[in-house]
Amino acid sequence: MKIPAIRSKIGDWTYYVTSLTFQQVSDNVSKVDEELHESEVLQDLIQRSITDNYLRIKDYILNQPEMFFNSLVLAVYNDYPKWQEIEVKYDNMETFKIGLLDFPGKHKIFPVDGQHRVEGIKEAIKAKPEMASNEIGVIFIGHSEEPQLKKRTRRLFTTLNRYAKPVSLRDIIALDEDDIVAILTRRLIEKFPLFKEDKIIDIKSKSIPSSNKKAFTSIITLYQTNLEICKHFFSERTGLKPSKNRIEEFLKFRPDQEIIKEYYSFYLNFWTKFSSNISEIQEFLKEERIPRNPNTGGNLLFRPIGILPFVKAVLRIEKAGNESFDEIFANFNRINLSLSAEPWTKVLWDDIRKKMLMNAGTLTYLLLLYIYDSSILTQKETDKLKDSYASKLGVEEDQEIVAVLDEIPTL
Repeated sequence: MKIPAIRSKIGDWTYYVTSLTFQQVSDNVSKVDEELHESEVLQDLIQRSITDNYLRIKDYILNQPEMFFNSLVLAVYNDYPKWQEIEVKYDNMETFKIGLLDFPGKHKIFPVDGQHRVEGIKEAIKAKPEMASNEIGVIFIGHSEEPQLKKRTRRLFTTLNRYAKPVSLRDIIALDEDDIVAILTRRLIEKFPLFKEDKIIDIKSKSIPSSNKKAFTSIITLYQTNLEICKHFFSERTGLKPSKNRIEEFLKFRPDQEIIKEYYSFYLNFWTKFSSNISEIQEFLKEERIPRNPNTGGNLLFRPIGILPFVKAVLRIEKAGNESFDEIFANFNRINLSLSAEPWTKVLWDDIRKKMLMNAGTLTYLLLLYIYDSSILTQKETDKLKDSYASKLGVEEDQEIVAVLDEIPTL
């Protein structure tokens, strides 16, 4: 096997950059076995690190015509390929970096970085042999069975895998063209009045600075709320339970344009009903209300920790009964969502130190359901509500928390 390549050097590594067809990867690249450890226990440990993620890569290959991968880093030992350089001259310059890698028959190749991609490729061409001619970038390095050099390869293995950084949620929202929630979140930010211009803020933290007087919520919170709406409509549209794996799979591949239109229409309906039925939002859109108040906390809906459980509660209520979003939002408009009011003080708002309290998303969700219609809650949820609320208030006796809950204004 002879492969054209470019020879380069970094640190004390000489490496070769080239590409292999999927078929060549399948035929020539083995799983990591005794190459990094002599111990069978340690060999098994590395093998178990290959998760079912390779099956997702297989599906990605089979279903995404615009697929693209980072290069594999492959180690070669037992007869390292011979390098046959070719002199190339251009613009009064010359280089010997370009040449051919000539692989002898006894060589062994294993992935230092890209184990899941290799296994995904193998499975994909089993399912669809015509994919075998696709090519993937490859970086070849040398490997040796000598203990010190084996240690060197192990270090590279852990370095490449430890410091591989997953794509951030902010990058997904900004760039992903397959994730329908990201696609439609961007569209809403560009077109919908509640999210346009400075009404959405891009921040890494969960809370919006008190100095910000214009933003409704953060871009990450908007994506998270839209994800909940997506799950709801997915279930409504398909009749399937929106399990974590099912939704993750759905978000991996861009749907047909007609499906995207259906989801966008549902989003528009939801956020339009939200905007038109809640007086606090209407006043905000007319620029007659500052979203957050440093002394009272302002309204629950203008806090990332409040709007997400609110949206989840609305979706749960809609699914549980015969009420429309119009009716649900209109009913919620009658509820006091000011953070300085009960039950939000000591749950979301510290009225002594005048600051937001974190880690109360689930309790907020349960309280919203309890205030709207306690019959929606399961017994398990009711018990969790009592325990969590009692903990926030510093109440121990079950009867005491029941009495406190009875005092909360409900619909």
